[in-house]
Amino acid sequence: MGATFMQQVKSGDKVKVHYHGKLTSGETFDSSEGGQPLEFEVGSGMVIKGFDDGVTGMKVGEKKTINIPSENAYGSKNPDMIIEYPKAQFPDHIELAVGTELVMSSASGQQFQVKIAEIKDDVVKLDANHPLAGEELIFDIELVEIVGGKPLIIMP
Repeated sequence: MGATFMQQVKSGDKVKVHYHGKLTSGETFDSSEGGQPLEFEVGSGMVIKGFDDGVTGMKVGEKKTINIPSENAYGSKNPDMIIEYPKAQFPDHIELAVGTELVMSSASGQQFQVKIAEIKDDVVKLDANHPLAGEELIFDIELVEIVGGKPLIIMP
């Protein structure tokens, strides 16, 4: 008589999940629907902390909704990440409009995404915060598979 147990997700497991990410406004910002499930190692920092915590303890086939406050997602908006950039330094072909997303390069050549936050007479305010910074995130997740991990040994 062997004991049967459902494997539960724990740190170090590789898992596959389908997910649907929404903002509290109901707006979808990301989803795996119609595509491949997301595969990642739990607890390795590959996904935001709240997502790691949310899948821990789930069983294959289980579905749940998790609410992730901004501090366990992409953090709060950092006012130091708002940059004023001289309007004259923008190339002519770029149409300046609030909400436009641009990719800029730092002095070291690292690329990062910014969004135009405000346009003034001679400067443009650029927001280099993560687009989801300061947002509470809601994920509907379904655990598709536990691909591999350290087996949980239960001694009789």
